Amino acid sequence: MHVTSSTNKINHNLTNYTFNDAIFTSRREKLFKELPEKSLVIIPNNNISIRSNDTEYKFRPDSDFYYLTGFEEPNSICVLKKDNGAFTYTMFVEPNNKEKEIWSGKRVGLEGVQSIYKANESYSIFDFDSKLKELIKGTEYIYLPFGKNKELDLKITSLLGDLKLKNRSGVKAPLGIFDFRDIVHKMRLIKDNHEIDFIQKASDISKVSHILAMYKSKPGMFEYELEALIEDNFRALGGNCPAYSTIVGSGKNTTTLHYINNNKKIQENDLILIDAGCEYNYYASDVTRTFPVSHKFNSAQKDIYEIVLKAQEEAIKEVKVGNRFIDPYNKATLIIAEGLKELGLLNGSTEEIIKKEDYKKFFMHNIGHWLGLDVHDAGPYIDDSGNSIKLTPGMVLTIEPGIYIPNHSEGIPEHFQGIGVRIEDDILVTENGNKVLTNGIPKTVKEIELS
Repeated sequence: MHVTSSTNKINHNLTNYTFNDAIFTSRREKLFKELPEKSLVIIPNNNISIRSNDTEYKFRPDSDFYYLTGFEEPNSICVLKKDNGAFTYTMFVEPNNKEKEIWSGKRVGLEGVQSIYKANESYSIFDFDSKLKELIKGTEYIYLPFGKNKELDLKITSLLGDLKLKNRSGVKAPLGIFDFRDIVHKMRLIKDNHEIDFIQKASDISKVSHILAMYKSKPGMFEYELEALIEDNFRALGGNCPAYSTIVGSGKNTTTLHYINNNKKIQENDLILIDAGCEYNYYASDVTRTFPVSHKFNSAQKDIYEIVLKAQEEAIKEVKVGNRFIDPYNKATLIIAEGLKELGLLNGSTEEIIKKEDYKKFFMHNIGHWLGLDVHDAGPYIDDSGNSIKLTPGMVLTIEPGIYIPNHSEGIPEHFQGIGVRIEDDILVTENGNKVLTNGIPKTVKEIELS
């Protein structure tokens, strides 16, 4: 296996990312068109999170906030106002402070957020409370990410209550509080070319890292050694960080869906399940491969693996325009039910197994999820009619069927116990079908055994 040849295919030009205000402006304009007149949208960013005592986690902006602004500093709030057809974009940010910038780095400041990020108005974040009444004046609809920032929720509801009490004095209070995420998350569901490029780059980095882990794995290693290898490679190839906690489960740990301890020594005949994805410019990839550390499946491992592989391959074919999100799941469950029945692990007809959901003993999660700024990305799965949402070009989703047979499973032959298999790829819905963004990582039994 030529790991270096795959590495050389990474497009390192993407690491020279330059902020493009036109992308974020167009998103705000799209939101503006969806809002009623006299609307005020308040979008808080994340703040610094404390890890321990006075040490901090590395900052990551709130995904909705970043999607609409591109701004990356903590302790900031975006306010969008629509009034008489005019749209005002106001940012509250931390002002420049020479002393603090020695410790934490240069801030964009009030001038920079206008010149670079194209805000119409900018104020110190410390003036937000005093400006709030003025901002709300004349507003009929207030939009918040209600429930996300309790302090902000309390300020707005308290102010709204005060205004309603003054109704007899001729003060007109806003009609109510609404959630802008109902609009923005539908927007985020369809990726633009800018976003697809970043997800593809994250996928390319993840691809090389998974191949490297397959190639380097051997009995006697600890799971955390493969975790370290993968995450080191993410960074070495220009990724920001893992998009989620890396899973490296071997042996019986393959049957724990979100196993993240990664501290077991890998044994001679173990399967290894690696679920690891890189984040690049805040966009996630999400990839899972399962393979034998010996590079040779035993009979039981191969039987289970080939059911999951067939389920995934057929489910991916269902990812196409006009189909619904549920269709890949239905195809995968049919194949898994049939396969487990043929192995004698489930009883009854395939129809009965599906109707009774007996397959959920061994395949208990969904077929996948949306992918984007969040690894479990924003966006509805059900349409306004209550049906599974139709797939549309620009959607990105994972397809990740699995079978998990824990030790001590009642009525299951011993040679199948302790086997867990999941196979996951990232899929872009296109006009003519789909594109597997993570294509190229060994997946068939033959490919894996030759690796």
